[in-house]
Amino acid sequence: MMANLTILMASLAAFTGWKSVQIVYKSKVKDEFIKQPPVSEETLTEKDIEHLPLPVRKYIEYSGAIGKAKPQNVRITFDAKMVSKPGAAPMNATSEQYNFFGSYTRLFLMKASKMLIPFRAGHIYCDETATFVVRVANLFNVVDVKGEDLTIAETVTLLNDMCIFVPGNLYDKRLTWKEIDSLSGEVTIKNGKYKVSAILYFNEKGELINFVSDDRSALQDDGTMKKARWSTPVSDYREIDGRRIPAYGETIWNYPEGDFTYGTFKLSSIKYNVAQ
Repeated sequence: MMANLTILMASLAAFTGWKSVQIVYKSKVKDEFIKQPPVSEETLTEKDIEHLPLPVRKYIEYSGAIGKAKPQNVRITFDAKMVSKPGAAPMNATSEQYNFFGSYTRLFLMKASKMLIPFRAGHIYCDETATFVVRVANLFNVVDVKGEDLTIAETVTLLNDMCIFVPGNLYDKRLTWKEIDSLSGEVTIKNGKYKVSAILYFNEKGELINFVSDDRSALQDDGTMKKARWSTPVSDYREIDGRRIPAYGETIWNYPEGDFTYGTFKLSSIKYNVAQ
């Protein structure tokens, strides 16, 4: 029976003519390396960050980014547990993503399965637009979203990636900063017509411990997007190639009725300035 089901699923997938989420993702990654190939590396110096608020400078120094090459791109992989709604059983997943920082680009692929049925989720953010697709067994989409609300949300996610995993790029002139106190600061990113902000919270050691934004929207069951506070506490800093990176993080919707932690992520690998 399972063999017949597999054949049927494969036949239906071929009949639809759809490209798989994974094929689209890999094609976009290939295209982006053509558009934004790594160039001669420059070293991040103290002078590059002297305009930043004190807690941000302390964080960049703590991260080990000073004296290292300025990131042009990054490849990150995670093991994750995802929850579709409060009270639901978590679904094991793995993810891979590439971020490019010349022209802001974020390409993200997640693989998961539930009851032996595979799911693929793809986030594509490039050329100041975003799309999000979740496909079941390469047969049909359960999520297929695009538009301004999603692009704004994905701009927040891009900023989140930079703050947590690429502190060596926080000198970027497209970011503006406001110091709040010795352990927090506000950052704003502008990409084309899109402009979003977040508050960063640090501890006394210089570690970033949380990122909070009110500019992101949550996807609702009816397919609409609803603004909600989004936070991503991180911890378990580890040294990887001379850089201190948080190896654990959570993604939380801070709804008025209560917090919903829909994802937990454990860092598997991270590599800067890759050549694909």
